[in-house]
Amino acid sequence: MAPSAMSRWTQSLSEARPVSYWLDDPGRPDPEPALTGRTTCDLLVVGGGYSGLWTALIAKERDPSRDVVLVEGREVGWAASGRNGGFCAASLTHGLSNGLNRWPDEIHTLERLGARNLDAIEETVARHSIDCDFERTGEIDVATEPYQAEELRAWYEEIAGRGLADGFEFLDADAVREQVDSPTFLAGLYDRRGVAMLNPARLAWGLKRACLDLGVRVYEHTPALTLRRYGAGMSVRTPYGAIRARRVALGTNVFPSLVRRVRPYTVPVYDYALMTEPLTDEQLGSIGWKNRQGLGDSANQFHYFRLSSDRRILWGGYDAVYPYGGRVRAEYDDRPETYARLAGHFFTCFPQLEGVRFTHAWGGAIDTCSRFSAFFGTAHAGRVAYAAGFTGLGVGATRFGAEVMLDLLAGERTERTELEMVRSKPLPFPPEPFAWTGIALTKWSLARADAHGGRRNLWLRTMDRLGLGFDS
Repeated sequence: MAPSAMSRWTQSLSEARPVSYWLDDPGRPDPEPALTGRTTCDLLVVGGGYSGLWTALIAKERDPSRDVVLVEGREVGWAASGRNGGFCAASLTHGLSNGLNRWPDEIHTLERLGARNLDAIEETVARHSIDCDFERTGEIDVATEPYQAEELRAWYEEIAGRGLADGFEFLDADAVREQVDSPTFLAGLYDRRGVAMLNPARLAWGLKRACLDLGVRVYEHTPALTLRRYGAGMSVRTPYGAIRARRVALGTNVFPSLVRRVRPYTVPVYDYALMTEPLTDEQLGSIGWKNRQGLGDSANQFHYFRLSSDRRILWGGYDAVYPYGGRVRAEYDDRPETYARLAGHFFTCFPQLEGVRFTHAWGGAIDTCSRFSAFFGTAHAGRVAYAAGFTGLGVGATRFGAEVMLDLLAGERTERTELEMVRSKPLPFPPEPFAWTGIALTKWSLARADAHGGRRNLWLRTMDRLGLGFDS
């Protein structure tokens, strides 16, 4: 990378604010007051991200008489739910490939349930008048290397042969560049119906408002400190009070679970993103992108990118940073060296946008597990349910996870709870220093595969056989 090019790219970051563009919103709602004193409820939901918000909302919709309390340690939507790219995918399995590899006998059911879940999100957004710029645009996976183009074509032919390609279209180089024009694009696989774009923070804030409107009691700046049995129910202590509940749903995801045995199943991965200034008509015209799809490239170290409602480009991904010991700390949210790398990649993808500046640069932690998609369970004789491990595709899948948790707490056998995906667990991560060493070796191997035509070395092939992985 030439120094002059680097200086041009880093100059584009000179005025970028180290805060999520989505959260830097003058319409951000005021937080609800913290809990003080003691209270009781039928259902306590811990966590004010998508997982907890969907659980509280659906619980009230299923039974309006149920007394539901939601507690959030800081403010609703402040963590991953307010920092992600806003890709709301139908997939419940972190993509069709991962689902097909892990649950081939269930994949048609999982795809059907995922499509129904995305439809339900769209219906909820409309019914509760949630202003979150929901757009059913679809997504294109793009190839930027010849081997990736061959793999995309072969993958399309495979899923077509299995009856799973409805709504998908393979695009050659000319066809993909007609959709979005980058000199790096060699092919694409267009999922026309299975992904929506939205404003993630406004979705969280809208779900909070819908919960309040239905009578959910929401307490912010109220971290749940301890969880223990209390008579026929459970008790949760908070800094200024306590809650006794018949049932508890844990939607804490990347943060340490109140059920200690769940903790080894997830590790935090830090992901980073940039947001440009609004594009002019001329700038937007130079890259096309008339249909506003989400995009992602096909490398192991991948980028995801999309247009906002005010015609900015969000550009994120590539680096997936695991901090030693799996600690979640605010100091990891800002990483200038990653921002510089992302800026360079952005202008390589879109050289016609040279001179565009970035207004926001931010990061945040994602909870990943070794199978890349959510896992579920109960504790304390069925009084507590949890869902975790969404691995970056939780914008849509958390709603499904909420339904699973509520089914489990009700003791109901449903189509959801009978799934092998729901009944099984991923392999846990080993303790340190083995976790850090293994993840570092996996990341090195993935980068090496990207640089050598996608060829996976012995380490990656072994991880594949064991069903282990690391991803954001």
